[in-house]
Amino acid sequence: MRAIARVGLEKKWRERIREQQQSKLSVSAFCRQQGCSDQSFYNWRKRLAKDEPVRFALVGTNPSGTDQHGLLELILATGDRLRIAPGTDAETLRAVLRVLREHR
Repeated sequence: MRAIARVGLEKKWRERIREQQQSKLSVSAFCRQQGCSDQSFYNWRKRLAKDEPVRFALVGTNPSGTDQHGLLELILATGDRLRIAPGTDAETLRAVLRVLREHR
């Protein structure tokens, strides 16, 4: 029974987090409106972010026409772009992706 309740709670918080992102309200304003604490919101957002993979799209063309041979560009689910130069250290890239996950 506890597992079912946990799944329901996770679903509720995923929806709440998505609504806040779409609302364009600050977390504090959104939480006041929803009747929940900022701390709970941040705790759930961090907990649920660990469960989600990083989503990105590989851009295969260079529409600007500038020479960016070998440059990799990730377009994140948030719409942000991450440009990765050839030779970027894998550990550095993992650290950057970890930070992006934590600050969604």
